[in-house]
Amino acid sequence: MILRLFTFAGAWMAGLMAVVSWRLLRGPTLADRVVALDAVNTLVVASMLLGAVLLHGTWMVDVAIIYALLSYVGTLYIARVMRKD
Repeated sequence: MILRLFTFAGAWMAGLMAVVSWRLLRGPTLADRVVALDAVNTLVVASMLLGAVLLHGTWMVDVAIIYALLSYVGTLYIARVMRKD
């Protein structure tokens, strides 16, 4: 039962990632693309945490935290560059 729930959650996140990736590629403005990139990064972190629960891999939690921090810094950098334009 729990495995089905995790499979459904993983499939749902993959579907959301596909939709958001489409917005990332086709977004009319740079701001739309930045928000889509941030959403993709959030879904990647959630997928890593889901995998950590499934595989009992505590090291994956550490990787997910580092990835989230780097994603946050990257988003701040892009926002700073957009502000200068």
